[in-house]
Amino acid sequence: MDLLDGATVVVTGGASGIGRAIARAAADEGADVVVGDVRESPRDAETTTVELLRRETDADARFVECDVTDRAAVERLVDAADDFGGVDVMVNNAGIFRGAPFLETSAETLSEMLDVNVTGTFFGAQAAAERMVDRDAGGAIVNVSSIAGLRGATNAAAYCASKGAIQQFTAALAAELGPEGIRVNAVYPGTIRTAQAIRDSDTLPDADAEAAVAAENPLRRVGEPADVADAVVYLASDLADYVNGATLSVDGGQFATGG
Repeated sequence: MDLLDGATVVVTGGASGIGRAIARAAADEGADVVVGDVRESPRDAETTTVELLRRETDADARFVECDVTDRAAVERLVDAADDFGGVDVMVNNAGIFRGAPFLETSAETLSEMLDVNVTGTFFGAQAAAERMVDRDAGGAIVNVSSIAGLRGATNAAAYCASKGAIQQFTAALAAELGPEGIRVNAVYPGTIRTAQAIRDSDTLPDADAEAAVAAENPLRRVGEPADVADAVVYLASDLADYVNGATLSVDGGQFATGG
């Protein structure tokens, strides 16, 4: 079953990790994909996302260099979807994490986190929604947040603030864009095995730490990028045709149990 057959999906932060998995899952479900990122070379693989999609799926795909904090760059990214008929699904996945104790968090760190995680999501959603409204064909926007946006975490005040903003932003867009036939939802990943998670935090620095994290999860494992990608595909597809403004945790029960 091709859940996204004929759709054009734009994915920010699509070169690596969760974004790469989302691009692959969308292509597997019949979509053409526009991948945006600050660099084409992935952190966790030798093959670029576009090369992977062209080699292993039937999708058309292209890469557009994009810093999501630059509105003009985001406009160019979304416009690239016109090559495939125009954007049908916008996935605002690009995000960064900079951990630090609250009292040691600099203004620069706070600004960087808000610029990428909040402003970048805002720009992506706005650029896509403008084109969806002009085409009068509806569409779907999926924002990638984090369970850190639903609960507190030590050494992550700026990150929690940035991801928490996505919840209210998603709710506001769901209300405003729903009458235009545009559904807006968000996924909230828990601990996911990505290069960024290993490099930028102390959550998964080694196998022993990963085992300890998995032991606290009700499903007794750490999440994979594909777990998040499958949830995004669902929210983007007609299976979720009456799902709007939803907060979908993809964490194995981590948030529900306080793990």
